[in-house]
Amino acid sequence: MFKGGLNLMCNCCCKGSKDPRFEKVDEILSKLANERGALIAILQHVQHEFGYLPEDVIFYIASKTGIPASKIYGVATFYAQFHLKPRGKYVIRVCLGTACHVKGANKILAEFEKQLGIKAGETTSDLKFTLERVGCLGACGLAPTVMVNEKTYGKMTPEKVSEVLKEYSDVEAAASAQ
Repeated sequence: MFKGGLNLMCNCCCKGSKDPRFEKVDEILSKLANERGALIAILQHVQHEFGYLPEDVIFYIASKTGIPASKIYGVATFYAQFHLKPRGKYVIRVCLGTACHVKGANKILAEFEKQLGIKAGETTSDLKFTLERVGCLGACGLAPTVMVNEKTYGKMTPEKVSEVLKEYSDVEAAASAQ
């Protein structure tokens, strides 16, 4: 029951059958829910656990905390750090800031889109790659710049895109061979 008398229960977690994912959410809530202004911290921990903020988990958090799901969605959509859809194991960020733009970042982004078969803002169906365009990576001296997770690639060209993607395909192949 939310504050204000609305009874908005989700069909996923509140009908008696307990999804094991919610046990982890319960752990997070037990540590943070009683702290004033803890919503952002709760969402950060939940996203770290699942890689994004699943809809049913948002409703579960709402049902457990009394915070309206609309407020949780408001916070989750206001801050760029939160994601409502699954993301790839490798997040590719193509800088389109001024220095990178001037040096051809749009062509690099187009080449990633072509080779991955997705547009910026999308994730491959195998959840391997998410492609994002960003305003600045803070590495203007390396322009044009691309980041894959925490690794930076400077002086990028469209021709180097296949090398970068191959590097992560090789990592995957080596991991599955073990």
